[in-house]
Amino acid sequence: MITFELTTAYIELIKLLKITRIAESGGMAKVLVENGEVRRNGEIETRKRAKITKGETITVLGKTIQIV
Repeated sequence: MITFELTTAYIELIKLLKITRIAESGGMAKVLVENGEVRRNGEIETRKRAKITKGETITVLGKTIQIV
């Protein structure tokens, strides 16, 4: 599990995937979201710029990110 400490009110989903190095680029992050590979709190997330906030869990490619 990856723990990501959020220092602002939110982070956009594709930026989170890049910062945590799950996606090598913004383009790869967008493809992961478009293909339904990303789950937000257990539900498939299809919005590339979804605002992710503290307490949420993102799962993609078998990796889990906990936002704290």
